[in-house]
Amino acid sequence: MFEIIKSGGWMMLPIILSSIIAMGIVVERFWTLQKKKIIPAELVPQVWKLYREKKIDDATLRHLKNSSPLGCILASGLANSHHGRKFMKESIEETGRKVAHDLERFLNTLGTIAQVSPLLGLLGTVFGMIEIFSSLLEHGAGDPSALAGGISVALITTAAGLTVAIPSLIFHRHFERLVDEYVVNMEEEALKLIDVLHGAREES
Repeated sequence: MFEIIKSGGWMMLPIILSSIIAMGIVVERFWTLQKKKIIPAELVPQVWKLYREKKIDDATLRHLKNSSPLGCILASGLANSHHGRKFMKESIEETGRKVAHDLERFLNTLGTIAQVSPLLGLLGTVFGMIEIFSSLLEHGAGDPSALAGGISVALITTAAGLTVAIPSLIFHRHFERLVDEYVVNMEEEALKLIDVLHGAREES
């Protein structure tokens, strides 16, 4: 494996670095974007219980805000519920945008790696082909098998770039879809909170 990497030339270094960064982002996002951490199943029933028992105070709101992204959105709505439906909805939407931005952390970097890695690989191949043809001009065609071997070595960086890019693209799409799903679910719970607090529907 080391010999293959070495034969790919110096352009293998940014490709390997990209693969390490991509792997770190994927592991971090899998750990962070767990449903139980984003939308805890027991959170909404607890909020309704506290609301019915009139135990929503500043300390409760702070704890709720720090508990999870959904808790942060619900806390924002509850904190501004006395200002009226319109202001409550605006505060929830503003907090929701911030939460969605936080959930998308590092995804832009992962998408960039997915797009740039094949280009780095192609660039490495181009440099390799330039070296091969420069050698041909100086020393002639010589052994055809050596020429074929040189071309195969030049193509290593393209293969490496695609190896990094394909999984990065797959995980980038997966996490984007996951974040969109979480945002929709949190929006539904927030709208339900608005309707309940302002009498448009009953608690569920």
